[in-house]
Amino acid sequence: MAFDGIVINSLVGELKKKLINTKVDKVYQPEKDEICLKIRAREDNFKLVISASASNPRLYLANKYEKSNPKKAPLFCMTLRKYVQSGIITNVEQVGFERIIRISVDSYDELKEKTRKYIYVEIMGKHSNIILVSENENKILDSIKRVPISVSRVRQIIPGNIYELPPEQEKINPLEGVELESFINKVNETELPIFKAIYGNILGISPLIAREICVRAGIDKNKKAKELSKSEFEDISYQINYIFNDIREGKIYPSIIIDDSKDKILEFSSIKLYQYKDMREIKKESMSSTIEDFYLTKDVKERINQKSSNLKKNITLKLERINHKIEKQEKELKEAQEAEKYKIKGELLTAYIYMIKQGMESIKVLDFYNNNKEVEIELRKNLTPSENAQKYFKKYNKLKKANEELSIHIKNNKEEAEYLENTLLSIENCEDEKELKEIKEELMREGYIKVYRMPKKNNKPKTTIMKFVSSKGNMIMVGKNNKQNDYLTLRLADNEDIWFHTKDIPGSHVLLKCAGKNVDKAEIVEAATLAAYYSKGKMSQNVPVDYTIKKNVKKPSGAKPGLVIYEKNRTIYVTPSDEEKAKIKKFESEGEK
Repeated sequence: MAFDGIVINSLVGELKKKLINTKVDKVYQPEKDEICLKIRAREDNFKLVISASASNPRLYLANKYEKSNPKKAPLFCMTLRKYVQSGIITNVEQVGFERIIRISVDSYDELKEKTRKYIYVEIMGKHSNIILVSENENKILDSIKRVPISVSRVRQIIPGNIYELPPEQEKINPLEGVELESFINKVNETELPIFKAIYGNILGISPLIAREICVRAGIDKNKKAKELSKSEFEDISYQINYIFNDIREGKIYPSIIIDDSKDKILEFSSIKLYQYKDMREIKKESMSSTIEDFYLTKDVKERINQKSSNLKKNITLKLERINHKIEKQEKELKEAQEAEKYKIKGELLTAYIYMIKQGMESIKVLDFYNNNKEVEIELRKNLTPSENAQKYFKKYNKLKKANEELSIHIKNNKEEAEYLENTLLSIENCEDEKELKEIKEELMREGYIKVYRMPKKNNKPKTTIMKFVSSKGNMIMVGKNNKQNDYLTLRLADNEDIWFHTKDIPGSHVLLKCAGKNVDKAEIVEAATLAAYYSKGKMSQNVPVDYTIKKNVKKPSGAKPGLVIYEKNRTIYVTPSDEEKAKIKKFESEGEK
C-alpha cells in the first residue's frame, strides 16, 4: 500500500488536466477528517475527495462517493465555504517530490477583490492534514486537524500562524537523476537490507517501490547494502533512473494487485509491479479510479471501527460485568449444592438432643447416614439444643431455595453473555453503516442503549444476507448479525435444509439450502468452513462446527435475538482461512453480474 511520491506525482498530472480553470461549486465535510469538493467544469462535474485519515489518507476524483453530510457543517467546512466556495482552481502541484499537494484557488473577498488561497494536502500517515493558507503572508486560515504546541513543539498548525512546510529530508531527489557515486556513498556503509536503504535515502520512494527496484535489478531485497558489488549498485541505479524517466515523461501504469487465493486486494501503484507477476493485476484507466477502488472497502471498515468503538467498549464492559456475576454466582451455587449436609446435621442434633447441654461449643455424635462414623458438629453456646438444630434446618432451606434461584440466574446470565458476544462479533462482521445501524436499533430494543423514541420493530433485516454457491451448485447463506441469523433460520430455511453453527463459540448461522436432497461431504465442509470463518474461532485450528437439519433447531420463547437451541446434531472439525473461504464461490444475482 503505497501513497508515495510516485503515486502523488502521477495523480497531480491527472488532476491538472481535469481541474485547472474549474469552479469549486460546493464544499462538504462528511467526516471529521475528510472533505469533498464538488467541482463544476464546462463539460463535466467532479467530486474531489480529500481525506486526512490517520489510517487511509488520500486524494482522488470520486465516482462512487455517496457519504451523507452532517446537518450542521463543522468549523473547517464553514471556513472553506467562506474562502474557496465559488472560487476557480488555478493550479494543482506536488511540493518538491514530497507527499504534499498544493491546490491554488482564486476567489473574490468581501471587497470584491480577487485573492488566492492554497489548500495544502499533507499525506503523512497519522500526521496527515488538510490546511487552508492565505497567499497574503502565507498565513494559516484553518486546518482539519489543529496541531497546538502541546502536540508538536516543532511545527504548530493553528489559525494565524505562518504556514511552513515540514522539515526537508536529506534524501536524493530522483526526478533530478540518481548519480551512481552519490548513491553508493549514501548507502554502502549501512547494515540495512538494500530495499530499506533505497527508500530510506531516495525521496518519494516507498517500501513497495524499493522492493520493485530490487526485483527489476535481480537482487535479493534483504541483502545488506554494504555487501553489494559495484555492478549491483549500477543495476539498481539504472532501474531507479528508468522508472523516473517514465515518470518525468508522464508515462503511468495505474493498477491494482489482487491475491485471488485470499480474495483480497494487496497493493496499488502507478507503475507496473513485476514483483506480483503471480498475482492478478487489474489495469485501471486513471489514478483516481485506482485509489478509489483500493480504499473503498478499507475506508468503510475503518469508519465502522471508528463509529462503533464506543459501542464495542460499552458492550465489552457489560460483558465483563456479566461474566464476573456468573463467576460469583457459580461459586455461590457450589456452596448451595452442599445444602444436604446442613439437613443431616440438623437431623443428627434432633436425634441426639438429649446429649446436648446449653453452653456447649460442639458435640461428637455417630452419623447413622454414613456408616456410624463419628462426626463433630459445631454449636452456638448461646442457643438451646433445639435452636441449634433449627439453625441447621434453616440454612438447609435457604441454600436449597438459593440453589434453584441461582441455577435460573446463571442460565439467564449465560444467555445474555452469549448474546453480547454474538453482538460484538456482528459488529466485527459489519461491511457497511446500514448493518451497524441495524445492530444499534436491536440494542435499543433490548434496552442496552437508552433512547427517547424506540425504533419500529421489523423482523426482516434491511441489510443483505451473504450468499455463496457450493461445489455442487447449492446455495449457502450466512447471517452477519442477530437479526439476519433469526431471519435466516426461522423464515428462509426449509425444514430439511442443513443448519450450521460453531459449537459453543459465538458465530453466524449458516444454511445449506438443499430441501432434503442428498449433499456430499465437500458441501458440508464448505458450509462448516463459512460458519467457522464468520465466528469468534476464525483464527483457530480444528474449529468444531455442529450441523443438523433445520427442523431440529428451535427458538425458545422469550430468547434474545440470534439465540436458538438444537438437537440431533453432528460435529465436524474445520480450519478456516482466507484461502479456504476464497475457494467457495460467491453467489451473484442477475443484477450483480
